[in-house]
Amino acid sequence: MENKIIDILLVEDNPNDAELVIRALKRKNLVKNLSWVKDGEEALDFLYSRNKYSQMKNSPKLILLDLKLPKISGIQVLEKIKKDKNLKTIPVVVLTSSKEDKDLTECYQKGVNSYIVKPVDFSEFMSTVTDIGMYWHFLNQPLK
Repeated sequence: MENKIIDILLVEDNPNDAELVIRALKRKNLVKNLSWVKDGEEALDFLYSRNKYSQMKNSPKLILLDLKLPKISGIQVLEKIKKDKNLKTIPVVVLTSSKEDKDLTECYQKGVNSYIVKPVDFSEFMSTVTDIGMYWHFLNQPLK
């Protein structure tokens, strides 16, 4: 695997949702290099350059994180990221179907940068993802 800068790490177990996110971001040219992982364990492998990601040495500029993931939950991934001095400055946007207050509260307590509930409507979903990409790519000032 070549060593390149990853703009966005998408952590999403639902292939349909992942395809929509990727399509929305690419349609507006909001991402050049996106990596998609399908569970929490794979996300941590990616971020810590383990197993099949052992050749990857760059951190993503943004992490889009689902909460309800197999193996390791999104909340556990978030907690690990925000406790790590080398990863904690990477913005993490939770993009989830969970409207539960306990999930929202726990994510903010653990340091999430934004919590967005996935719209059910296709056009709203596409618009929401585009807005996320526009904000984090053009408006937000990242720590250098």
